[in-house]
Amino acid sequence: MELDKNRIPEHVAIIMDGNGRWAKAKGLPRTAGHVQGVETVRAITEECVDLGVKYLTLYTFSTENWNRPLEEVKALMGLLFDNLEDEIFQKHNVRFCVIGDTERLPEAVREKMAGMIQRTSKNDAMTMVLAISYSSRWEITHAVQSMLREGLKPEDITEETVAQHLQTAFMPDPDLLIRTGGEQRISNYLLWQIAYSELYFCDTYWPDFGPAELRKAIAEYQGRERRYGKTSEQIDAQSSTDNSKQ
Repeated sequence: MELDKNRIPEHVAIIMDGNGRWAKAKGLPRTAGHVQGVETVRAITEECVDLGVKYLTLYTFSTENWNRPLEEVKALMGLLFDNLEDEIFQKHNVRFCVIGDTERLPEAVREKMAGMIQRTSKNDAMTMVLAISYSSRWEITHAVQSMLREGLKPEDITEETVAQHLQTAFMPDPDLLIRTGGEQRISNYLLWQIAYSELYFCDTYWPDFGPAELRKAIAEYQGRERRYGKTSEQIDAQSSTDNSKQ
């Protein structure tokens, strides 16, 4: 599928849904779906780098996921530990970052993540962000607590102040949010940041979401008009002004 390389979203966020249902449909244990999901992460990471996406944020494990059966949680943590490998990041010059309540993660996982963050800190082709033990309500609550600890007064707090205290302060808001697996909800993910993101939902389970599916999502994104509250006429006028300056 041919895409406009001048209109590739800078930041793509994905809710990777459907691993368990993919496995169930094939008569496999749920963990098999998570294993195959890791392979999809590799393929999508490589495709995003090739397309020129600068930030890829993946909803890996929510705070609500701690309520899943213990054996599945252990399997997910094991997968996370085993697959945080240098190859996927160093081969494609990708920087690794994490957002979420990581204090709840096993110490071995935290140490592995810290090492990966340090080793990839100078990579600049793309930044991959894993949202681990993450929920948007937790993040916003944490930001409010931080502002109170700093002694900020109500009049000191603006939208910019809040954004600076979120864990995502180091990157732009998502241009495109993709959810796989057929569900059409946000599930407590980047609620502040997706105020003006384009949303794309598809029925494909995450293990089957390959580069062609990603390109399909981006093609639909490129077919939309992003107005940010303005009228189409205002957008057209701004585009004409910008083109005349080039």
